[in-house]
Amino acid sequence: MTTEIYRDAWGIPHLRAGSAAGLAHAQGLVTARDRAWQLEVERHRAQGTSASFLGGSALAWDRFARRARLDDTARRCFADLERRDPETARWVRAYVDGVNEGLAGGTAPEFARTGLTPGRWEPWTPLGVWLATHILFAGFPAKLWREQVAAHLGADAIGLFAADGPGTSGSNGWLVGGERTVTGQAVIAGDPHRWIEDPGVYQQIHLSCPEFDVVGLAVPGVPGIAHFGHTGTVAWAITNAMSDYQDLYRERLRRTGAGVEALDPDGVWRRAARHTETVEVAGEDPVEAEVIETGRGPVIIGGPEGLDGDPADPSGLPVAISLRYPPRVTGDLGFAALLPLLRARRVADVDRAFDRWAEPVNVVQAADTEGGVLHRVAGRVPLRAEANSLRVVPAWEPGHEWRGWQETPRAGLTDGVAVMANQRGPAAPLGVEFAPPHRADRIAALLAGKERWSAADMPAIHTDTHLASASSLLDRLAALDGLTPEASVLRDRLLGWDRRMDSGSADAALYAAVRAAVVRRLAAHPAFAALTTPPVYPEVFQPWLALVPRVGFALEHLLRAGELFGVDRPAAVRAAIEEVALRPPAGVWGDTHRLAPWRVLEPEQPYDEPGLSGDHDCVLCTSGVPGLTDRAARGPAARYVWDLARREDSRWVVPLGASGVPGSPHHRDQLPLWLAGDLVPVVTDWTKMKKERDV
Repeated sequence: MTTEIYRDAWGIPHLRAGSAAGLAHAQGLVTARDRAWQLEVERHRAQGTSASFLGGSALAWDRFARRARLDDTARRCFADLERRDPETARWVRAYVDGVNEGLAGGTAPEFARTGLTPGRWEPWTPLGVWLATHILFAGFPAKLWREQVAAHLGADAIGLFAADGPGTSGSNGWLVGGERTVTGQAVIAGDPHRWIEDPGVYQQIHLSCPEFDVVGLAVPGVPGIAHFGHTGTVAWAITNAMSDYQDLYRERLRRTGAGVEALDPDGVWRRAARHTETVEVAGEDPVEAEVIETGRGPVIIGGPEGLDGDPADPSGLPVAISLRYPPRVTGDLGFAALLPLLRARRVADVDRAFDRWAEPVNVVQAADTEGGVLHRVAGRVPLRAEANSLRVVPAWEPGHEWRGWQETPRAGLTDGVAVMANQRGPAAPLGVEFAPPHRADRIAALLAGKERWSAADMPAIHTDTHLASASSLLDRLAALDGLTPEASVLRDRLLGWDRRMDSGSADAALYAAVRAAVVRRLAAHPAFAALTTPPVYPEVFQPWLALVPRVGFALEHLLRAGELFGVDRPAAVRAAIEEVALRPPAGVWGDTHRLAPWRVLEPEQPYDEPGLSGDHDCVLCTSGVPGLTDRAARGPAARYVWDLARREDSRWVVPLGASGVPGSPHHRDQLPLWLAGDLVPVVTDWTKMKKERDV
């Protein structure tokens, strides 16, 4: 059968082929035509070669990618896939062949701007893209932050800063069982919260062949539909489980005439793997990266000579830090789950597919047309000492080894619904820090407000802007007395505010201004002075180590703690509201809370940054950094509603559009809908599409 490529009114690709392999080839080809620049950026990021055309700004990532052995791990995982699951390996190869064909005939204006020529994808490149996309997903650099807090404030202070902090990714998701819907069939809805990128991190796509017919959100550069899909008889979705499955080890290293040795837990110095790689940097001299791997994993910070500003351990030896992560240990990235997901017909099929999942560790929800439902955690979390999850542990001490894998928890529905929003839910035994419960509690409360729900009702939940976490600051304001008249008026206005972070709300803007002023004052207190200058760790890890964002995202805890190292919090709140009362913001929340998508290159013709509703603890999670900026680079990277009664009644939207090519009519055509909370129909009727070509 000839592979056919169709487009709907939104430019979303619909592909029809005679086999799964033919479909994978077409998916790779179409993705390369629609997102050539994005694919090549991701390939270079996975290889650690992005500085070769982006210059010194990309060097920090390239060093990390090289030292963490991302490309080598992808190669190992693909070799393992070929041995264990040759069918999936052939399917991945077919996708890569399509990408290479599409890149050979594709163009993108960014190539001319950077002088980059599209290169060749290898069979393991999709695995490298997946790994590079998710290696920081579990937030292992937070352990570096906890080390700093413990060193300067004591171990008891670590919990004060626990929050859904910078650099993490979350999601909302909810499943409404058939007993709570107007059709008697389940509805699954939600939105993944990630960096809003241009082009987008999710690709709307429809894949059809004799074996399966699936619509869903694909990760560009990876075949199939992993995270969010609907086969007609079963649908699934995921959120970040906030699990801890990566460890950092403080290593003792020494150079010898033969290379580098590391001290192991049995007290023996053993040879570490070592080599040097050259990182090309556009417009600058090449840079060498020393790559060292111990029995724990690749060394990602420091080396035998330590790191400037990082003290030696008590023995006087310099210290380095290694990273242990599951695919490097097992040679498995979980790609064996991808084809079974596409072929799934019932919840049991989805469940078995996710048994093969590796990382990132996710909470999964699924439902089918026979009334089956699923709510479980999927992924690989090592069994090891509790200290491994909390801090950087000493590699030379016994007791920190991995001892197998955790059982992944399961849960059910409560009153016919299940809600996942990165809170302490079924994944609680597997993690350390979770998102505050506000989003999950709000979704549950909204769902409890009506007995029967439809797919068409779901956008009202997606776009809810109530900010429950405002209570901690508002309670502090309510307790103040002796304010100036201007501050007293402002305080009373905020206490009467409806706590909705709507873009057109002047009260929301006032609240955000007071919050930012409080954050800045707390961060500037002498009690936290030692945390203002982070260690001289690689730039990649700095977002986890910056004090102002940490205070901003942990403000609720810091304001409610019984004691805070002598910080006079009433005085800080008083000074903040007096400051804002003297110079209040002139406009509304959307004037400063604007969408700022991440782009590899700034556009030649800059776009307006639209104002946004929402905030980081709202269901409509559009996240700036309190105390630093109201501009939002994180938010819903897609929204979806999967209707099990009739797939054609499902809906979805992405922040920009289906095309990654600037100037395309489908590059930003979904943005107005995304801003308004509207969705576009999921089209599966081939007669309602326009045929583009046969391949």
